[in-house]
Amino acid sequence: MRVPVGLILVVVGVILLVLGIQASNSFASDVSRVFTGNPTDRSVWLIVGGVVAILVGSGTAAMNWKSVNKA
Repeated sequence: MRVPVGLILVVVGVILLVLGIQASNSFASDVSRVFTGNPTDRSVWLIVGGVVAILVGSGTAAMNWKSVNKA
């Protein structure tokens, strides 16, 4: 049961990562970089959330994949 949840988390993480990369290349992020030197908070949180979701999802799927294949 946990393997599909892990795979769904990986897919959601990839989507968030792509959205975060696109947001970091947006006009608003360019303006924010001019004044603060950093991209917008939204793009940073999307990228961080995507990476975390990918790591948690792949870890969940990998740990439970072993237990599914043993039985």
